[in-house]
This record gives sequence, C-alpha cells and structure tokens, in this order.
Amino acid sequence: MSSSILAELLEARSQAIPCVLVTVAAAQGSVPRQAGTKMIVYSSGKTSGTIGGGKAEALIIQDALRCLEIGKIELKRYPLREGEPDSFGAICGGEITLLIEPQRSGESIYLFGAGHCAGSIARLARSCELNVFVVEDREDILNTFESANQKHLCKTPADFVSQHTWFQTDAILLVNRNYVLDRETLKAVLETSGYGYVGMIGSRRKVLKVYDELRDLGVKPESLSQVHAPIGIDIGADSPQEIAISVMAEVLAVLRKRSGKSMGIGARE
Repeated sequence: MSSSILAELLEARSQAIPCVLVTVAAAQGSVPRQAGTKMIVYSSGKTSGTIGGGKAEALIIQDALRCLEIGKIELKRYPLREGEPDSFGAICGGEITLLIEPQRSGESIYLFGAGHCAGSIARLARSCELNVFVVEDREDILNTFESANQKHLCKTPADFVSQHTWFQTDAILLVNRNYVLDRETLKAVLETSGYGYVGMIGSRRKVLKVYDELRDLGVKPESLSQVHAPIGIDIGADSPQEIAISVMAEVLAVLRKRSGKSMGIGARE
C-alpha cells in the first residue's frame, strides 16, 4: 500500500468517515493495474487512487458503495476481455479479482446541541469506544466542546441531517438548547432514513408540544412512533452524568437490538 493511500485511510478511520478500500487481490493477463493496487471510495462516490479507470472502474465504484451500505466484505472477479457477459465491454484481455472492504466506523452518536448533557453523553460514549459527532449553531460553545471525533458548526442543523448519509449503526440525539431547534431538526430526521436510533431530550410537556406542532406541519403519527422521547430509560436520572447513563443504556439497547431489561436471575429460576 502506498504511503499516501495508507495515510488517507488512517485519517478517514480516525475521523469516522465511511469509505471502502478496494484492492486488486489478483491479476491475470493484460490488466490496467497489478495486484496490490488500492483505491479508496467514499460514500459520496469520490475516489482516491485508481485501479484502472474507465467503465470498469465506474461499475466497481458502484459495487463498493453497495458493500458499504450493507457492511459486507466481498471478493469479486472482474473479467476484462471480450466475449464474457460481465466484462463491462472491456478488451484488455485479462481479469482482476478485487477485495472490497467497507471501512464502516462502527456505532456512532450524533449530538445535535453541545450543552452540559451533550458533554456528559459524549464523554461516556467515547469511553465506550463509540464515535461522537456534535452539531451546534454557536461557534463559541462548539469550540469549547470536548470528547468528539468531529465538530460541525451548522447554523441550520436540519440541513446537516438532510445532507448526511445515515447508517443503522448511527444514533441521532436531539439535545438542543430550545425546543424549536429540536422540533426543526426532528422534522428533518423523520423526512430521511437509514439511522438506527433517534431520541429527543426534554420533559413530557415539551415532547407533546413538539409532537403536536409536527403533526400540524404534516408529520404522520406513525413517523413519531419511532422517536424515543423523552430520551433515555427511567433510572431517576437528575444530573447530566446520570442522564448520560440513562441515554447510553437506551441507545446501546436499541442499536444492538436488545430488550434493555434487567439481567437478574429470579429466585425461582
């Protein structure tokens, strides 16, 4: 692997940027690139490096994005000669076998808001080795926020939601400083898909107010049913640190499809 591709891959992984590493695992006959050649494909379709270009590479990029979406490693043969139905029209005369490796970042938490509760949630999430991203519209608050893989200054958080590619390993946590920001962000979340969890902080009164206003804006009740709000499980949490424990327990249970019930063994079992 070239040092530049390696450095770029390590940087993408450290920043939890979804991408795919495509490697020419084997090459036979006349081919554009030899075994060991690597290319990075990002979720946007942008690439770094090349395994030969042309129509074949364009179709390989599609395969890479498919593997990224389903999180599956694939070893696939690509004939590059005339007369084979899956040769892409290539006439090089050889064939390549590619190892397609999605570099998914694992479970990630996206915090919309950078207040005290967000800070406690972020610290606990990082201690559990989850990726943490924070989205905030106040630059001064964002600059002092710690324990995040990435920090995004965004005057309209809903725009970040609609422009982002979401995965089932992503948890969206709405912990903005006021209910209007949470309402607008939640509306954008419910208009997209792909994430594994969405929750909103606040009192029962706030949650019902947000839901009523979203219904008035045309959001369907069945869409609201997927929202975890008020966020977290009932442990009598009061401080930001206790709230973080409550929230993280619920997030992990949902992302990992567990019940969240006590694991205690009853006296009769």
